[in-house]
Amino acid sequence: MSTPIRIDATVKFDPKVLADPAESLEPFASEMFKQRRGRWMAIVELAHVERTEPGPEEDKDPTVKIRVTQIEVAADAVTDERLRQMLRDLYGRRTSDGTLDEFDAA
Repeated sequence: MSTPIRIDATVKFDPKVLADPAESLEPFASEMFKQRRGRWMAIVELAHVERTEPGPEEDKDPTVKIRVTQIEVAADAVTDERLRQMLRDLYGRRTSDGTLDEFDAA
């Protein structure tokens, strides 16, 4: 089995907001405006928009630009907590590589 090639690329977010994600945020806009330091749990889908690969003489990292294509915000406390638990689980899986807590790859 071959080892995947690791590319140290920079990720940038495309600021363009498509209609679908914008519409899904409308019910929360007033609350978001009122709470300057509020936080909202959401499920987000990201899409590849652009790839920039510097030439051999350029001293730049490769860059990938992504855009939010779908977003759904937790509308109640139960869903919020479920998403927070999923976030903790995903974080644990991502950071456990090589530790005693490493998750099974199966």
